[in-house]
Amino acid sequence: MTSSLACASHPIDADRMPWIPMGAPGLAFKPLRFFREGSGWTYLFRLEPGTLIPRHRHTGEVHAFNIAGRRELLDTGTVVGPGTYVYEPPGNVDSWRAAGQEPVVLLITVRGAIEYLGEDGEVLRRVTSADRLETYQRWCQEHGEPFLATLEE
Repeated sequence: MTSSLACASHPIDADRMPWIPMGAPGLAFKPLRFFREGSGWTYLFRLEPGTLIPRHRHTGEVHAFNIAGRRELLDTGTVVGPGTYVYEPPGNVDSWRAAGQEPVVLLITVRGAIEYLGEDGEVLRRVTSADRLETYQRWCQEHGEPFLATLEE
C-alpha cells in the first residue's frame, strides 16, 4: 500500500519563480518537473518578441500549450496563438520564432532530448533534461533561490 504522502499533490506557485535565462538572449524558463532517468521535463518557456528557435529535432514527443503571445512555425507559416495546443511526435523537425510585439509564454512537456541541427541535418548540440536540471540547480545556487521544481523519483 502506498502512503498518502507519496500520492500527495505537489503544487508549484510559478508566479513566485523568477524567469531563468537559458543561454541565448531572449530565452528564459521556469522548470516545473524533471522526469526520472533524464526522460524529459515540463517547464514554462518565455521568448521575447522576434526570438528564433533554430531548426531542431525531438527524440521523444512534445506537448506545447500557448499561454500568451504568438509564434510562427517557420516550416509551414502557421501562426500559433494563446489557447492553442501543439503536439509534436518523436522525430519531429521544426523551427519557429516569437511573432508580434509581446513575449510568447508556453507550457511545454518534452520527452527525450532536443537535437539542434546544422544545414545538412547534422546534430550540432543535444539538450537533455539533465542539462536543464543542471542549469536550474546552478542558477538557484548562484542566486540564493530555493529549488522549487519537482523531481520524479
